[in-house]
Amino acid sequence: MRNIFDMKGRLYILILFSVLVTSCGEYEKLLKSTDYELKKSKAIEFYNARQYARATELLSQVIPRYRASAEAEELNWINAQSYYGMKQYDMAGTYFKSLVEQYPFGKYAEEATFMGALCDYNLSPRAELDQESSKSAIEGFNVFINRFAYSPKVEEAKKYIAELRDRLVEKSYLNAKLYYNMKEYKAAITALTNSLKEFSDSKYREEMMYLKLNSLFLYAERSYAFRQKERYQATLDDYFSFMEEYPQSKYSKEVKKIYDDTARFLKITSPENLGNTQ
Repeated sequence: MRNIFDMKGRLYILILFSVLVTSCGEYEKLLKSTDYELKKSKAIEFYNARQYARATELLSQVIPRYRASAEAEELNWINAQSYYGMKQYDMAGTYFKSLVEQYPFGKYAEEATFMGALCDYNLSPRAELDQESSKSAIEGFNVFINRFAYSPKVEEAKKYIAELRDRLVEKSYLNAKLYYNMKEYKAAITALTNSLKEFSDSKYREEMMYLKLNSLFLYAERSYAFRQKERYQATLDDYFSFMEEYPQSKYSKEVKKIYDDTARFLKITSPENLGNTQ
């Protein structure tokens, strides 16, 4: 009985192998064929069967032949969708955007605009890494919203923008904090100032304002004597800005110490008090 099952199993594998070999042989013949109508119909057939790699390989041969035809838009759409189906988002995004450029008022213009931005969204990495794809996605979704304001996908696009913006906020925060942690206080001050200006509603705002204040203080403290007064004054000015915005801050204890040390220095070095120093 066992030998019968073993024989059936081997037979099944042999048949499957034969089918695959035949299928591959037929596909290779199709690639070499000059019958572009057949190639086109087979490409669509492969696409519908979710055999995206074969579909794109055939379409790369077919599309140039049908560039000026009424079918060109449809073929380009299938090509872009096939790359998206393979999760090759960089290629898919390129083809979706090209489709919009070629057919700005075509039947796929709305969806291709959205999909082009969605490809950039899918390429967007975690916050620690470069965020060019996030910026491209935000730009793409904004173009979509402005051009297709009544699309049912507008709310979805807005959600993606909010998520991507949070990623940019976090990236900006991490970059600025990195300078602070490296004790590069001058660079930290610049990075924190720029981040607070660009993302004024950042969820990290209170912490970043404290880091900026402390960076100003530490930068002043470590400066040459002839530059200290102006830098301590900048610290004092930033202290008042911080307190105006966060009078009950969780950093109150640290901020008070910065103020006391800064005020003590400025009082000692003020012209009216120089005569009292020993």
